[in-house]
Amino acid sequence: MHSQTLKRTHADAPGGSSRLARRGLLAAAGLTALGLARAQGQTSVAPGDDRAPALPRLGQNLPIVDVPLLDGTLLRAADLQGKVLVVYWWASWCPFCAEQSPHVEALWRRERARGLQVLALSIDKTAAAAAAYLQRKGFTFPAGLLSPEVAKVLPKPKGLPVTVVRGRSGNVVFAEAGQLFPEDVEGLAKYL
Repeated sequence: MHSQTLKRTHADAPGGSSRLARRGLLAAAGLTALGLARAQGQTSVAPGDDRAPALPRLGQNLPIVDVPLLDGTLLRAADLQGKVLVVYWWASWCPFCAEQSPHVEALWRRERARGLQVLALSIDKTAAAAAAYLQRKGFTFPAGLLSPEVAKVLPKPKGLPVTVVRGRSGNVVFAEAGQLFPEDVEGLAKYL
């Protein structure tokens, strides 16, 4: 079934554009990664993911809450008002997050002086696992654990990774479930 879907996705892609075909391949691979994660006992995605909310709609207000970060600091919602914020749900065991996270880090380092804010919300079971992963990889973007308190305001949409950009107005200007390609992550700077 998946091979038929992949062929159809590739065949339906507009001439010269392989982005849709690549997204179709990633979507099918994501099903495999979810199965692999479940087989390895990583159930963080499974509980509630079937009941997870849909991606926020473009133009929808995206409320923000104070988030305790893994480095011991606090990201204050008040400090994010009027700024562009990339909210990135991820996990240390997610292979697609492992591909996307270096590009989020590069975007963060390159654009934070222009006011870009990042809030990476880990769905790992423990803060220690997420913090160890970030340290091992050398990632410095602001990251917190998706605690029940944070999830009340910023529930993880279905899929992983998930990237949502909140514009200066507080409304969603970009939302995507699944791995973004390097050029997609770089392109988020256009919202500054």
